[in-house]
Amino acid sequence: MPARRVSIEGREWQVYPSGFLTQYVGDEFGLIFVAGRGHEREVRVTRYSPTGTRSREQSLADLDDASLVGLFRTSQPSARSPEAGYRA
Repeated sequence: MPARRVSIEGREWQVYPSGFLTQYVGDEFGLIFVAGRGHEREVRVTRYSPTGTRSREQSLADLDDASLVGLFRTSQPSARSPEAGYRA
């Protein structure tokens, strides 16, 4: 699926479904927000429970920009997330 794009405080972010599965696989999905490149790259991760569809890709496509911004505000840095490679 192509990434969604959203502008947050003047910065362009690409948004992807994470693909990471939790025990709540049918009710909860992860999103990865990515901005910048190289040393300037920032990655943030959040989870959400979609309403309606249970497909990760379709639920992301159904979100409006305001909802994506709201989810971004609840995201955490990638260093704290297994979706982005963190291992305990």
